[in-house]
Amino acid sequence: MKHHRAALLIGLLSALLACSLAPSTASAASTGVSRKKAPRQAIDRGPAETRAERDKRLARECKGRPNAGACEGYGY
Repeated sequence: MKHHRAALLIGLLSALLACSLAPSTASAASTGVSRKKAPRQAIDRGPAETRAERDKRLARECKGRPNAGACEGYGY
């Protein structure tokens, strides 16, 4: 008889514990709690200068220099 009471008591306590730990969606929705959205990470858009800007810079910097290295095709 004692074993039956102990088993019944353990079963009831575990059921109460499971009910108290279960997330209640109704209470969270009724209080109007909203979660903050995670901030978006910045997207890397590549190099800072465009191809046209790079061409202009190299033509300006490579004037009169030997036609080699980074000045290949720009050192007139």
